[in-house]
Amino acid sequence: MSNRTFTMIKPDAMKNGHAGAILDRIIKEGFRVVSLKLTKLSAEKAGEFYAVHKERPFFGELVEFMSSGPIIAAILEKDDAVASFRTLIGATNPAQAAEGTIRKLFATSVGENAVHGSDSDENAAIEGSFFFSGLEKF
Repeated sequence: MSNRTFTMIKPDAMKNGHAGAILDRIIKEGFRVVSLKLTKLSAEKAGEFYAVHKERPFFGELVEFMSSGPIIAAILEKDDAVASFRTLIGATNPAQAAEGTIRKLFATSVGENAVHGSDSDENAAIEGSFFFSGLEKF
């Protein structure tokens, strides 16, 4: 069990002005921000990040969406970080997300679901290293 996870505030939440509220909620839930970066993914980099979905029918749409505007990438720390963060963000489909979760509050659809959250300790480490060098992790 790792105490770190990775998240992105996605282009839809950025465009809709929810980044501050989402970061505030994350911090109030006891997560410590280890690394934080405002950036924009190129289509090539979005494709690399989501390569695990390359054969899925939604891959092209996902890459287009994730490269459509700025994102905030962050590494977060808390006991049992991956599971705790997955609970905080809620189901991928905001209609099925529990009340009070980030996706219930800020997502508009399955495709535009406001935030990414790592699904395992291993992926959290990989995803965090995709965005942050060792000098950027505190």
